Amino acid sequence: MDSSPYSRHTPYGTCDSHHQHRPHGSHRQYHLYGPYDPYDPYARYGPYRRLRDGLRAYRMIAAMWIRSTMAYRLSFAMTTFGNFAGTVLDFVAIMLMFSQVDELGGYALPEVAFLYGLTSTSFGLVDVTVGSMDRLGRRVRDGTLDTLLVRPAPVLAQVAADRFALRRLGRVVQGLLVLGYAVAVLDIEWTPLKVLVVPLALLSGGLIFGALFVAAGAFQFVAQDASEVQHAFTDGGNTLLQYPPTVFAQELLRGVTFVLPLAFVNWLPALYVLGRPYPLDLPVWAAFASPLVGAGCCALAGLAWRAGLRSYRSTGS
Repeated sequence: MDSSPYSRHTPYGTCDSHHQHRPHGSHRQYHLYGPYDPYDPYARYGPYRRLRDGLRAYRMIAAMWIRSTMAYRLSFAMTTFGNFAGTVLDFVAIMLMFSQVDELGGYALPEVAFLYGLTSTSFGLVDVTVGSMDRLGRRVRDGTLDTLLVRPAPVLAQVAADRFALRRLGRVVQGLLVLGYAVAVLDIEWTPLKVLVVPLALLSGGLIFGALFVAAGAFQFVAQDASEVQHAFTDGGNTLLQYPPTVFAQELLRGVTFVLPLAFVNWLPALYVLGRPYPLDLPVWAAFASPLVGAGCCALAGLAWRAGLRSYRSTGS
């Protein structure tokens, strides 16, 4: 049968403006360049293009919120200082402990400060970039996530950059100061590998914490409002890693090493730099596995996010 003058040819058959043929037995909607998913319109693109478009959207949204924040510079300075002061109290609590004891789990104050600085800096950087993921549950519950689905930008980038809070840099500054104090006080025999491990630990810790934020956000598609559950794993994981692994039970160490690999954020890299053995007797090369673990966590978190987004069915109103 001849096609009408208004028909067009696609890789999936000939279609006109009112009907598009699908392969036999298929119930999926098809776009001119491949399968189309209304909940993830970027799924038909390659990973490079999805990443590029996501970063571009994130940059634009974050810049908008930064301009809005800097319109009130005094308020920004006060809230940033408040964030810095609040996080300083965390380390003050550790210092108060050491006013009563000389060691904590066999670790002196500068060594604990090194652990604290690594995890706090990594967590702070992630809190600045994707800390808004905890608002996703509210959007799912009240249906405002629908407004993000109809915009021509990846949903993950929009959710992560929503209400971008530059004031959270106070936590990053505080973590870097504590890390600098530890490096200055500790008597470490620095080698090229030990120098390399420190920035790798910061980068890998950011990847692991970022994956945790995204995976917890995906869970909120099901739980709808589970921000406290998310904080239990994100903020709770950060607090856990601020203390030496020797103060925790072996069962917990196995859980945060082989199940939820938080140990790769700072424990394994830091103990290599400090020249201390890990309580589970892992090989030395495990300290250099943090980037691979971080990449794997990000891949799993991406799959969880796509599954959660496709399960979203709106509020019906």
